[in-house]
Amino acid sequence: MALDIKPTRSELIKLKRKIKLAKSGYNLLKKKRDGLILEFFEILKNAKTIRQEITDNYKVAKNRMDMARTLETDLKIKSIAMSIKDKPTIEVDRKNIMGVLVPKIEGKGVQKHFINRGYGIMGSSASIDEAAYVYEKLVEKVVVAAETETAIKKLLVEIEKTKRRVNALEFAVIPKMEKTKSFISLRLEEMERENVFRLKRIKA
Repeated sequence: MALDIKPTRSELIKLKRKIKLAKSGYNLLKKKRDGLILEFFEILKNAKTIRQEITDNYKVAKNRMDMARTLETDLKIKSIAMSIKDKPTIEVDRKNIMGVLVPKIEGKGVQKHFINRGYGIMGSSASIDEAAYVYEKLVEKVVVAAETETAIKKLLVEIEKTKRRVNALEFAVIPKMEKTKSFISLRLEEMERENVFRLKRIKA
């Protein structure tokens, strides 16, 4: 700022209020960032567990299907699969995690009782029922994984955005305002000294 600029007390007061608001916003954003990071790692831990469960379930499901294919023909298995009437549905809603809207995904009618699968008791065998059961469990895990993975991506985006805002306030906005405040304070003191000196000269 140029030395001939004459700031006023009201400008200094307004600037102090802005600095106070900026610091308050900075503290809130820091808390939000830290909270989001904690949530992120908690969900990430769950995601790792779910991924492992999907891997394990898939191995079991594949084993059961291979067993069913050994005991039955592929044509019979395909015919039974085509006869299933009630297809599972996916419902997508939203939930709030610290101000971040993430999808809430729920599978409806994925896990069924063997009577409700639609292909009839007489038309199948125990091996087919077991294969159907473990694949249904696998699909349920995949639905949970989809919700978790999407939440992770959304939280990562929000964490990065919040971190940028925190850094901008900490390293750019607040220091600049503090520097301006210091300049105005010094300039006002200088102006007061000049006025005192001027008054003394007039009296003299």
